Amino acid sequence: MLIEEGRIKAAFNSGVFVLKLCGDVRLTLCATLDTQAQRLAETPGLQAVMIDLREASNVDSTALGFLAKVAMAVKGRLEQPPTIIADNPDVRQMLDVMGFARFFTLMEAPLQPSSTLNSSMQDLPAEPADEEGLRTRILEAHRILMHMNEHNREQFQPLVEMLEAQSPVAHK
Repeated sequence: MLIEEGRIKAAFNSGVFVLKLCGDVRLTLCATLDTQAQRLAETPGLQAVMIDLREASNVDSTALGFLAKVAMAVKGRLEQPPTIIADNPDVRQMLDVMGFARFFTLMEAPLQPSSTLNSSMQDLPAEPADEEGLRTRILEAHRILMHMNEHNREQFQPLVEMLEAQSPVAHK
């Protein structure tokens, strides 16, 4: 089976920001996700955030960490927590195990078809990251996941400790 390379699309319309992850979304896209989280924190007129994972075949832990960062970036600014739409049972189970239900509204289908937003979706260019930038982002993503629940803390503590030991500037 051929695995589709990951890509990210985005649209902003009438106060609703939609981030759509497609294919195999891995750490190579974490710089792009990080930039989106930072932009969302500063977006005027933001009323809702929706993350569409229906076309994602896989979302690795680094990408999940930056999705969690999106929720933290808009916490307190929105009436409702961000929504994640995921109909793939494997992706949905991963979100459940990682504790995403505490920070997001999880759904299998959107409440209403969003054809207007879908037509305005644009591919986001993958932002390059050097090896040190990548390591820093992987570390940040897994620290975020560790703070979500005890399961994640136990799961990712060894990785975080290893990355901190390798990193010349490991800030806690």
